[in-house]
Amino acid sequence: MIIAALYLLGLYLYGDVRTDLYIPFVGYIELSFFYYIFALVLIVGAVNATNLTDGIDGLCGSVTFVFALIMVVISGILGQLHVSVLAVATAGGCLGFLFWNFYPAKVFMGDTGSLFLAGVVCALSFGLNMPVILVIVGLVYVVEALSDIIQVFYYKATKKRSFKMAPLHHHFEKCGWSEEKIVYIFSGMTILLCIIAFMAVMQYYFM
Repeated sequence: MIIAALYLLGLYLYGDVRTDLYIPFVGYIELSFFYYIFALVLIVGAVNATNLTDGIDGLCGSVTFVFALIMVVISGILGQLHVSVLAVATAGGCLGFLFWNFYPAKVFMGDTGSLFLAGVVCALSFGLNMPVILVIVGLVYVVEALSDIIQVFYYKATKKRSFKMAPLHHHFEKCGWSEEKIVYIFSGMTILLCIIAFMAVMQYYFM
């Protein structure tokens, strides 16, 4: 959080950032100073959410691979080649890593890997000046984090569990789903979300 705050403070002092926010299917709205508050909350939330997603073999890498692919497409169409380069490198890195990390994993990502991917996911979204895209395409990250938060608050209030285990992928494990099934379904959901995000961007820029 401190690093994110210092980064945004540097941008604010240097004046090197737009403060209008792209809302899918709506357009841009001006947030002025509140953009930095929004960005701080989003970055910190995204980092923690991505880290929570790395709970079973191949899940975080698979979801981030799909995320990076749609960013390759969108950045390429919009001519943002600096974002395309990072997105291609991320997709390639995830794909190569998944060869060893997919169930049963021979190599584990750990906090170092998941936090790095979280930073890249944020960089790609802010690089296109479309941070809300992160929430849409990265809805799996969001749901994973929310399930953990809900579990904690529900348990404190009722002394019972809302899920068999949190984050959500562990709940499905307890329901008898295999790790491969969870990865396939979560990745498939991310692909569908990518299509929605792509349609939103194309609708605004080309229609």
